[in-house]
Amino acid sequence: MSWDFELIGGPYGGTTEGAVWNGEAVLFSHIPAHRILRYDPKSGDITEHFTGTNHTNGLCFDSQGNLYGCSGGGRRIVRFENDGKTITSLPHELDGKPHNNPNDLAVDKKGRIWFTDPYSGIGNSGPKELDHMSVLRLDPKGNDQWDLKRITVDVSRPNGILISRDQKTLYVAQSDYSLDQPRQLRAYPINDDGTLGNFTTLHTFGMDHHGAQRGVDGMTLDEDGNIIVCAGWEEAGPGPMIYVFSPTGRVLETHPMRVDRPTNCCFGGPDMRTLYVTTGSGHLFRVETNHTGWIMWPG
Repeated sequence: MSWDFELIGGPYGGTTEGAVWNGEAVLFSHIPAHRILRYDPKSGDITEHFTGTNHTNGLCFDSQGNLYGCSGGGRRIVRFENDGKTITSLPHELDGKPHNNPNDLAVDKKGRIWFTDPYSGIGNSGPKELDHMSVLRLDPKGNDQWDLKRITVDVSRPNGILISRDQKTLYVAQSDYSLDQPRQLRAYPINDDGTLGNFTTLHTFGMDHHGAQRGVDGMTLDEDGNIIVCAGWEEAGPGPMIYVFSPTGRVLETHPMRVDRPTNCCFGGPDMRTLYVTTGSGHLFRVETNHTGWIMWPG
């Protein structure tokens, strides 16, 4: 079944990202404009949901319906409060130094916020102070107190992140374009104590005579545990693409996109079979699929 992507928003100029379904609409971030937009599939309207987001990229809900985001310009994870105006900062220093520019995040059933922390220098965010780019985690301690810790030591530039339905696997996109680094989709076992075991490489995106293939950016799950990912670009490899990987890394499907650099995706709609996709040029696409999406929240 080939997918027919329908343009429903944009291009806005600059990257759109972080698509999430809230039960009735799609929220997505327009990074350079410091805003979160809301697409209502019933009316077709796209409205501003939040402004002043300071280059927020990835978005994710928790079990209480709180919306968290990766404020790249603010170099922190933030919570967008339900009054539509207040932005609450979470702890953003690791060993006394500000961490990098968080990109994407996932909240598990224990309320822990796992996020990727590459350095991009976006906006006026300042110089890189950590000597690593890693997966970090905010652990709730009660009364809105959090403990920030480093989780990975073997990723050189993490991007997309996702937690399996059974909470036992952390999927991480290793998206480094240095010539000596691979671009991989990795699966880490999550140990009972919250540490990670050794990863399994589900897929490696290689090089061709044009250069490095673009690896995984954002990703989401279907109810069968398959991983639907945004990857590829026109510079090298097979081009911009939505891939469907099995949990063991088998490529089940590929769906070419007609614009470059798909960035993130989420399922939505009353039957959770509509896939929404954002892009590096600021689009919002949708496509009817033969997959039923699964999201942790809202349940």
